[in-house]
Amino acid sequence: MGKLTVLALRAVLVALLAGSLFVQTVMVPLLATDLEDLGPESAHLRIPLLVIVFLGIVTVQVVAVCVWRLVTMVRHNTVFSHAAFRYVHIVIGTFVAAALLVFALAVLLAPGEAVAPGIVLLLCGGSLAVFGVALIVLVLRMLLAQAVARDAEARRMHAELEEVI
Repeated sequence: MGKLTVLALRAVLVALLAGSLFVQTVMVPLLATDLEDLGPESAHLRIPLLVIVFLGIVTVQVVAVCVWRLVTMVRHNTVFSHAAFRYVHIVIGTFVAAALLVFALAVLLAPGEAVAPGIVLLLCGGSLAVFGVALIVLVLRMLLAQAVARDAEARRMHAELEEVI
């Protein structure tokens, strides 16, 4: 991975983290204030909705931090090690949690007439898409496992070759 690519990715991650912190500290409290104006039929949605939004932002932050750590490992040529799996597992788990949060939002909004049924269907599709991303990362984890195994085998064979020479 080139230096420019790493720099660009880190700039995106910093912007993402800064934006998510802004949303958590400024926008979520504003959303809470706006949700106080809900009618009595929708008042029960306020706290669960705020929790889902807050936890959704946390999932973005967790993935950004894990990607930052993996990029650091790439720059130090240590990504093909068992230490990388910890971050990949966290990313997979976080995407699954995010998919469940989006689905929970759909379930929360489904009864009544708070939102149109099409919005609920879109949220269910979004949940499926986020779960699909988790599956893609799982496939990439399998590729990383193969690369780590081949790297270990290459090192072993190299060590054996040096003994012979």
